[in-house]
Amino acid sequence: METGGASRKPMLTPKAVIHQKYGSKACYKIEEVHEPPPNGCPGLAIAQKGACSFRCNLELPDISVVSGTFKRKRDAEQSAAEIAIEKLGIHTTNDPTAEESWDELVARINYLFSNEFLSALHPLSGHFRDAMLREGDLYCLVPISVIFAYDARMCNLSKWIDPWVESNPYLAIPCILRAAAKLSESLYIPKGRLSIQRKNPYPSEVMTSTVTESSLSSERSLIEVVRIPHLLDKPVESIILDLSPTRYYLDLIAKELGLCDAAKVFISRPVGRASSETRLYFAASVTFLSDLASDILEFKEALHFEEPLNARATYLSGQDIYGDAILANIGYTWKSKELFHENIGLQSYYRMLINKTPSGIYKLSREAMLTVQLPSTFTTKANWRGAFPRDVLCTFCRQQRLSDPIISAVSVIASSKSSDKQNLQIVDSAAVEQDRANRGTIVGNEGQRLESEDTFRCEVRIYSKSQELILKCSPMDTFKKQFDSIQNVSLRVLLWLDAYFKDLHVSLERLTSYAHALAIRFNPERFFEELASCRSVHSGLNSKVEGEISHKSNGVKLPCNYVGCGDSFPNIRGSDSGISPSNGSLVCISYNVALKADGVEVMETIENNDEFEFEVGFGGVIPCLEAIVQQMSVGQSACFSAELPPREFILASTLDSARILHLLDSKECCLDYSCTLLRVTQPLEDRMEQAFFSPPLSKQRVEFAVKYIKESHASTLVDFGCGSGSLLDSLLNYQTSLEKVVGVDISQKSLSRAAKILHSKLSTEPNSQLPRTAIKSAVLYYGSITDFDPQLCDFDIATCLEVIEHMEEDQAYRFGNLVLSSFCPKLLVVSTPNYEYNVILQGSNLSSQEGGDPDDKTQLQPCKFRNHDHKFEWTREQFNHWARDLATRHNYSVEFSGVGGSGHLEPGYASQIAIFRRKSETRHEYPTNDAAESAHEYQVVWEWNSSSK
Repeated sequence: METGGASRKPMLTPKAVIHQKYGSKACYKIEEVHEPPPNGCPGLAIAQKGACSFRCNLELPDISVVSGTFKRKRDAEQSAAEIAIEKLGIHTTNDPTAEESWDELVARINYLFSNEFLSALHPLSGHFRDAMLREGDLYCLVPISVIFAYDARMCNLSKWIDPWVESNPYLAIPCILRAAAKLSESLYIPKGRLSIQRKNPYPSEVMTSTVTESSLSSERSLIEVVRIPHLLDKPVESIILDLSPTRYYLDLIAKELGLCDAAKVFISRPVGRASSETRLYFAASVTFLSDLASDILEFKEALHFEEPLNARATYLSGQDIYGDAILANIGYTWKSKELFHENIGLQSYYRMLINKTPSGIYKLSREAMLTVQLPSTFTTKANWRGAFPRDVLCTFCRQQRLSDPIISAVSVIASSKSSDKQNLQIVDSAAVEQDRANRGTIVGNEGQRLESEDTFRCEVRIYSKSQELILKCSPMDTFKKQFDSIQNVSLRVLLWLDAYFKDLHVSLERLTSYAHALAIRFNPERFFEELASCRSVHSGLNSKVEGEISHKSNGVKLPCNYVGCGDSFPNIRGSDSGISPSNGSLVCISYNVALKADGVEVMETIENNDEFEFEVGFGGVIPCLEAIVQQMSVGQSACFSAELPPREFILASTLDSARILHLLDSKECCLDYSCTLLRVTQPLEDRMEQAFFSPPLSKQRVEFAVKYIKESHASTLVDFGCGSGSLLDSLLNYQTSLEKVVGVDISQKSLSRAAKILHSKLSTEPNSQLPRTAIKSAVLYYGSITDFDPQLCDFDIATCLEVIEHMEEDQAYRFGNLVLSSFCPKLLVVSTPNYEYNVILQGSNLSSQEGGDPDDKTQLQPCKFRNHDHKFEWTREQFNHWARDLATRHNYSVEFSGVGGSGHLEPGYASQIAIFRRKSETRHEYPTNDAAESAHEYQVVWEWNSSSK
């Protein structure tokens, strides 16, 4: 209870402060430290067996710290949190007054120039030690820009003194100068220099120990850094810094910037991770320095830069950088007193640049800048490769200095009181991680447990740092798993953002239209303002390559910067093993990408991978690579060429940037790809069927159809939805009465594969291994089986195996009506999955084999479709109703059978089959009116006849 007047809020514990800032991202790991028994008392070891101390390792996104040893775990945790607060410079008092902040700021500066701090393990203490290496009137001068850049507490205190520091970080420098002026008895501020010097020298023993153990023990090093000119028409280039153990490295950077004093070098915040030492260095404005010199106490109105803004450096750092800048990875860390440094070349620069775009973030997660692209669809957790969409979206927002996206899940619960209503409840995104812990349930805002059987809908909101709404994505799609709903809505936002980055000059109308298609609403003014800095940077990079390139053969624009292989057929080498990928397959390839320049015999390798996996059919790799892989079988190799993508992706891939740049600027170039298909993992449906049935269910369906074809003595056959020709291929292994076979499919890739297989078999001279076939002609058509073509009328037998479930249900009805009323085959065989059998197939451990969580009960639900591409799956009753209705209306009889399982036991066959028989001669009901106009001949993809053999 409060007594008396206004009281201040109680101080938070160190753990509470860390929790406020990091929440669940703070990870405390307790380690037991056993103390040895006193010497000479071996028996005491048994008595003290349970006694031990505890040490805590606290892991944060920015740093990792270790506490001392304590008797209690809680004390070790609080100690680790306190160390982290000190290192991060987090202010722990509640709303200090300006006067209190000034006192703390003065005390902090006094501590920094103390004997104790000189030997401390702090990134700033290394600069104090290096200052003692400076000669002449620079001896022991510590640049204020260094104090401002490396001491987080100093900046936080400056913000309490002057709120303008939040929007203009450079205003912290006058605050530091003013506080240092209050320590005039111990500190000296040279006129005209942004530096502070200690008046009394450090004790000789302190100087000797610190200089000897750190600076003088280092060896001379040559490190690579990057110069970023402020003029966009000047190229970014790498240069070499010669680090000497007897010189202050910041003086070397000052020299590269044309300055005589390191005090005039300003340092940006870390680029990338907060714990990184990668920073931008640039010259302080002459105008800025004169403003400070004029009147330190009244600087707000006058403080400004007249130097030109460096657009590329500003975009990288997220803060204003003026004039030319140097990007370097060098500095002191919390881990060692030795100077840390790593090379930063053009590859590193361009990787940082593309890491600020959605597609670039995904490419980097897969380490395949020239091969992958952001997939167009999220399928399953097991099949997705690379960073998940939500993680990519969070990274994008951080890189663009936006607030973290707010992701809310909506659980659609079927009410037990009324079947006509749905109860919608918002679940905060934090509950997503709790979902796994609760084993199939999540907790809503009201504390109600929501069963994981419900479906989920998701919404994403993105705000600016000032908490103004930029965009909102609220699709109505629902998903069985909350994880899938989150990833799919995140991917929608990423695809829209990626479309903008590929064409920064896209019209507002086109951008808005695409947003509507993805259920996105956005504030154009706020969106363009927040991403304004990316326009000039990426526009300059993409000046040589258009955002979209038309395919040479048909003028259709592809959703990336690549074209196909031209009009020529790809060069595929190696024998056909018969194992080929289809949509949904996971394939593994080895590949090599080289830059091929006109007139240069030797190609420059840019990117390669010995084992690279991707899922076929979902746009995760460049289109031409996916198209060619689908035409290959395991063990085969292929080569093809592609036009150049934007050059930042090329330079982000290669280490030899100088050679590559020379070729790009002086020659006509293209990318030369070579790949080998190593293995194919079939989609989940195929793998389940192979695991449960011998022979596999797909083979049983084909054998069932072949049996009816042989018994019917048919001479003509059409296979609707023939795919890669598995049925037609199998027919050639038997002696039948067929003289003409036809296949129809909407996938040109599958038809190309089918053509290759059939042509190989039909063109082979008769031998003892293959039965003599009566087939005289074979044709493959490209077209939709829901469209009419008179060429397919009056066939003896028609098949449609596992096809209709890939359509919408209304299209399945349209197909059935069209076949039985217009094509009128004597016999029609249709198969489709039995939805009721899924409870057996999905009650296995296949979910864990697919990389899923074995404790995630949603994996075992019977209502999950066998394939993510299925639009529906019917029960036996639904399938029977569909088939009987069609048969009755079109003068056919129908009987039912199936393969896999038993028709006499629950839950029936795994694949249910309907056999339609024409009762009498049926008059063709050709499409009329609008339907007649849409009737067209299918496009012939491949044709063979025995006379041309």
